[in-house]
Amino acid sequence: MKLNISFPATGCQKLIEVDDERKLRTFYEKRMATEVAADALGEEWKKKPRTKAPKIQRLVTPRVLQHKRRRIALKKQRTKKNKEEAAEYAKLLAKRMKEAKEKRQEQIAKRRRLSSLRASTSKSESSQK
Repeated sequence: MKLNISFPATGCQKLIEVDDERKLRTFYEKRMATEVAADALGEEWKKKPRTKAPKIQRLVTPRVLQHKRRRIALKKQRTKKNKEEAAEYAKLLAKRMKEAKEKRQEQIAKRRRLSSLRASTSKSESSQK
């Protein structure tokens, strides 16, 4: 039996002759102009199997997961280190502020003593005259 196959997208047509009636059974019940897979005609009409796979950039591999784990670990280390340094700096700052406050208190006390000594000496001098 002769079979005319056309591909409307390109306008190509091909006339083939098929001897085996079993291969043509899929075409008997079909109407004209219906699309039918040519796989039933035999091995020569089967297409190469098409596989779908993601692009390599999006492919989740053990290497990608390892890099992600390392990136997260480094991030955690950085935050921990920054917190420790901030706490250490806060301690140092508090210590220096305390020292500065004590120094100021000492200077104020020294001034008060000097002024009280001057006042007492001036009072004693004025009382002696």
